[in-house]
Amino acid sequence: MEWLAGTDYDLAREVLQRGTAAIYLIAFLSTLNQFPALLGEHGLMPVPVFLRTVYARRQPTLFRWHYSDRLLRAVAIVGAVVSATLVLGLPQLGPAWVPLVAFLVIWLLYLSIVNVGQTFYGFGWESLLLEAGFMVAFLGSSRVATPITVIFLIRWLVFRLEFGAGMIKMRGDRSWRDLTALYYHHETQPMPNPLSRFAHLLPKWMHRAEVLGNHFAQLIVPFFLFAPQPVASIAAAIVILTQLWLVVTGNFAWLNVLTIVLAFSAVGDPAIRLVIPAMPADGGPAGVPLWFAVIVLAMTAFTIVLSWWPAKNLVARRQLMNASFNRWHLVNAYGAFGSVTKERYEVIVEGTDSDDPADETRWREYGFKGKPGDPTRVPRQFAPYHLRLDWLMWFLALGADDGWFRTFLLRLLEADRPTLRMLRLDPFDGERPRWVRARLFHYRFATREERRTDRVWWMRQELNTLAGPFTLADRDRDRDRAEQ
Repeated sequence: MEWLAGTDYDLAREVLQRGTAAIYLIAFLSTLNQFPALLGEHGLMPVPVFLRTVYARRQPTLFRWHYSDRLLRAVAIVGAVVSATLVLGLPQLGPAWVPLVAFLVIWLLYLSIVNVGQTFYGFGWESLLLEAGFMVAFLGSSRVATPITVIFLIRWLVFRLEFGAGMIKMRGDRSWRDLTALYYHHETQPMPNPLSRFAHLLPKWMHRAEVLGNHFAQLIVPFFLFAPQPVASIAAAIVILTQLWLVVTGNFAWLNVLTIVLAFSAVGDPAIRLVIPAMPADGGPAGVPLWFAVIVLAMTAFTIVLSWWPAKNLVARRQLMNASFNRWHLVNAYGAFGSVTKERYEVIVEGTDSDDPADETRWREYGFKGKPGDPTRVPRQFAPYHLRLDWLMWFLALGADDGWFRTFLLRLLEADRPTLRMLRLDPFDGERPRWVRARLFHYRFATREERRTDRVWWMRQELNTLAGPFTLADRDRDRDRAEQ
């Protein structure tokens, strides 16, 4: 079926398939490293407990009937291996059904993880990755032409992602409308990176220009993704450039990188060759086999039907942000930072080996990998890797706690090794502290003068005690109350 064949999108298909598979690889490795400590049998929010709820039993997941840390690791390893083969392009060398099956396998495996991941997997980019993996599965292999309907469905995904984010900002925080949002965002974003402070210290007129550029890129440019070439490629280039700025100035897991990958659905092969002349110019297959065309068209119709709910959400006065309208996380609503935090708060966790918790000289601070702590430490770059505990600590400082934090403190009292491996610094070198506590601080970036004189990256001031001090005796009392 030659009419279904998208001419000049074979190179874009390579970027879409390999790039999406690379993000899946990172996601499975993140799961392998963090899931058991956060959600495993002895985790902060154990999956076996979650699976007893009616809601959990309705979710499509391989763990629906049984969960164990061993099974979780097996799922993550299989997913990582299949993802790696797709990154290398091996399934894409075979018939069209081979990459189709490979992508559907990693989609189903990761869906199984997300649907039991609770608050630690409650991020919009989890749904984005699931939807992207499902979509690119139908791009076929190098033996068939790139189906044009799938290319446009992925553009529709980018449109919902960008335009949805733009609309949620305009409907939300006034600072997006008066162009002051970036006065605060670089400093108060969940996980700053090494360049976030420099971005924060830019002149205010540049911050206003950033906001105007964001509105242009998210509210106007997305419509041109559906325009003829080369206009669509230019629109995609604008999306890519704005996402690169977010990559340079923040740590948003794989959200920005995956958006860049998906934006290539609007980039024609001639545009790619213009930037990378070494890319091959040979034409690919001219048509799509009938059997594969039937599958692609069925998926296209299925997606169009599911698009009613997110399309309605885009024009709704009470727009939902990062919402899934079905249990399979397909054709979702997206959006981020509808409100901007004006002040930065951080929860600092400390322990002491003193018998007397009133002895302030013996308290020592635990260090997290990504979130601000030590004022002299330069923020690190972790994205596209996702530090889930560090992200939840940012939400905790804003008052969000789904019950995991007290368990986290008790794990520190137990010197639980999987929990301690989630941290950058254990001040007790694997030994048990006597007491732990959590204090709330106000943080702000040091000015240039403060940086020169005090050699600090952050200025901080204590506000209050958030939790504790706790000791293991508190755990035992909690158990006695539960038994009664």
